[in-house]
Amino acid sequence: MKVTVDQDRCCGAGQCVMLAPDVFDQREEDGVVVLLDPSPPGELLPDVESAAAMCPAEAIALE
Repeated sequence: MKVTVDQDRCCGAGQCVMLAPDVFDQREEDGVVVLLDPSPPGELLPDVESAAAMCPAEAIALE
C-alpha cells in the first residue's frame, strides 16, 4: 500500500491521527496532516483505510 496526502485539502480535523498515529501526525502551527510513513506495514492497513474513509476533506489517497 502507498499512502499520499494532499496538505492543501487538509482541514486539520485530526481524525487520521487518532485512527493511525503511526502513519499520520499534524503540524503544530495549523493542524495540517503530516505523513509519517508513505508505505505502512500491512497490519496497519485497516487503520489507514479507516483514516482515509473518515477524512472530511478527502485529503488521504491510497494506492
